[in-house]
Amino acid sequence: MTSFDDLSFGARGSFAGVPKRTLDELGDAGVVIVGAPFDWGTTYRPGARFGPRAIRETDYLGPTGSRPHLDTGIDPLAILSVVDTGDIDVVPGYMDESIDRIRRAVASIARNGSVPIVLGGDHTITFPDAGGVADVIGHGDIALIHFDAHADTADTHHGMLHGHGTPMRRLIESGAVPGNRFVQIGLRGYWPPPDVVEWMRDHEMKSYFMSEITERGLDAVVDDAVAHAAEGAKGVFVSVDVDVVDPGSAPGTGTPEPGGITPRQLLDTVRRLGHELTVVGADVVEVCPAYDTADITALLANRVVLELLNGMARRSLGV
Repeated sequence: MTSFDDLSFGARGSFAGVPKRTLDELGDAGVVIVGAPFDWGTTYRPGARFGPRAIRETDYLGPTGSRPHLDTGIDPLAILSVVDTGDIDVVPGYMDESIDRIRRAVASIARNGSVPIVLGGDHTITFPDAGGVADVIGHGDIALIHFDAHADTADTHHGMLHGHGTPMRRLIESGAVPGNRFVQIGLRGYWPPPDVVEWMRDHEMKSYFMSEITERGLDAVVDDAVAHAAEGAKGVFVSVDVDVVDPGSAPGTGTPEPGGITPRQLLDTVRRLGHELTVVGADVVEVCPAYDTADITALLANRVVLELLNGMARRSLGV
């Protein structure tokens, strides 16, 4: 008899039905999926707290080992020994305590020798996500590739240090990820203001606006990003805000900005990063199911994780 967990239309308690483990029982897991249902840092449309559940549920895949990637012929979930440890026990409405809990959880995964993949949640969580990895690998020793319409380098949000527009600045100021190890791809629109852009340049951040991507092509920009991120770093953290994609293809997000890249471009790029770089952690953020259409944004986020893992699996196999 088919178990309920094997039904693609049944409710799932883990990403794509991978095995569930607690943080105390990670064992030899190569990659650990963990949810951060946190959106206290949003400034426009809330709802990203429901992102982890949506990302986990939105797929139709069968059991691990029976779903090889068509291009590569491998099942990354099996090759990398991927497990899901569920959602971090954040405290609704309590910013600092929730950030501390996320950071401790991510650090414990990295300390186990596993690669944490965090399902968000608004972009505030990248501060504790990448910070937790840096706590283990070493402050200043990891690079960060950031896909987003927005730079997220504000000094404060309404006088507060933490919010979804400040995490990259907090990482730089804390020393966890220096500015010269940052690469940002897809920036566009009307924020941040000129003084923040000047701060970014002063801290040697590599920022690629959509205008440059349109002119040079995304492949050329990613060539630069890979070379920059690989130079001298022990590993790379990849942070994907789904609003880097044009909202016509990813409407379920809190701060949509027209004119982004396509889903195909994003999927191909994250798979390439997983293959060409040593990925030590990642997050996928700002999925807001309440604004989604036919789950297309959640499905894209799900596939971002799978494509990144596929690249990592190819790298681990040396192919």
